[in-house]
Amino acid sequence: MDIQRKKRPWWLRHKYYLLGGVTFLAFVAYVVRLTLMPEQYRVAAADVSVARVERAPFWEYVDVSGTVAPILTVQVSAAEAGSVARVVGSEGGLLRAGDTLLVLENAELLRDIAEQDDERSRQLTAYREQEIEMRQKSINLQQQAEENAYELRRLRREYAQNREEFAMGIISQAQLEVSAEEYAHRERMARLQRESLRQDSAATELRRRLIRADMAREERKYVRALDRLGGLVVTAPVAGQLSYVGVTQGQKIAAGEAVAQIKVLDRYKVQAGVSEFYIDRLAAGLPASLTYRGRKYALHVSKVVPEVTDDGTFAVDFVFDGAVPDNVRVGKSLRLQVELGQPEEALVIPRGDFYATTGGRWIYKLTAAGDKAVRQSITIGRQNPRQFEVVEGLAPGDRVIVTGYARFGDAEEVVLDD
Repeated sequence: MDIQRKKRPWWLRHKYYLLGGVTFLAFVAYVVRLTLMPEQYRVAAADVSVARVERAPFWEYVDVSGTVAPILTVQVSAAEAGSVARVVGSEGGLLRAGDTLLVLENAELLRDIAEQDDERSRQLTAYREQEIEMRQKSINLQQQAEENAYELRRLRREYAQNREEFAMGIISQAQLEVSAEEYAHRERMARLQRESLRQDSAATELRRRLIRADMAREERKYVRALDRLGGLVVTAPVAGQLSYVGVTQGQKIAAGEAVAQIKVLDRYKVQAGVSEFYIDRLAAGLPASLTYRGRKYALHVSKVVPEVTDDGTFAVDFVFDGAVPDNVRVGKSLRLQVELGQPEEALVIPRGDFYATTGGRWIYKLTAAGDKAVRQSITIGRQNPRQFEVVEGLAPGDRVIVTGYARFGDAEEVVLDD
């Protein structure tokens, strides 16, 4: 007789199917959970920098790097044309005002000066001859005047005698009239002679002044010619460092051609390239400062060139307001801080690499527990080399991650492990 076997429960008969189904459902739930949960990145707390948002004085300034340059660079030009006979100054050498840089030679100029000297000598000789002639003419006129005066005195005595003789009846009325007429004629001639002498004296004095003026003019022309000869020696107009000599021995140069360059080293300026972000903020007169070996030095913006170069910067010159660092040299690099306004109370956070990654649009803000940080949208306002001004999105006392963003990727949360 057959024994009836018990039938196994359904769940035992289909246990493999059930196990597979449960495994599949668990996988689906895990995938759904991963999909719905925010993406996280785990990092050691010691590997990131956490800063606290706070209200503090915000000093708006820009930190720039500049290079020391001479306050003035002087171009030296040749006053006269010629060929370079000798180069005396050496590049890099220190000069005093008046030191010789170049010696030129110009044969044509020497001939012109010699011809002008000959012409000057001829003119001076002619002027002296004219002066002798005038002096001789004046002497002759004075002699004539003296003779007329003598003759007038003789006729006056004779006329007086004739009047006495006429009174005594010795001579006739006709003889007295002849004597009177002759005396009157000689008196008129003497008066005219005196007037002629006076006019001649005035004319002679005028001609002498003109001759002296002409002689002085010729002398000045000759002195100017000699000065041109001195222009063949090119000298340093100011004291400084000879930074450049642009000619060689034997080279021909034109009058007014630049031949050298001198850097004036008694004062310095700092030349810097500033980001175009500040092109509307920087203007001549703004204060600046630098700290060198523990001491602070004051400067100000002296010149702004509002032309942006290919590297996104524009040129700015700074000059020292007073003391200058002792060992400042041309070409030395210095860090400056340019003040853009007075300090104001603001909500600030320290600078960090988050700005380069997020563009200042968001930041990781720590939760109250402090074990993780989540994305928080923010708005950044002004900035300086140490701080960002937070306009929206954060409150005083909030803590945020400011470094390490390059490795966080697109994580929505950053988990901080101890």
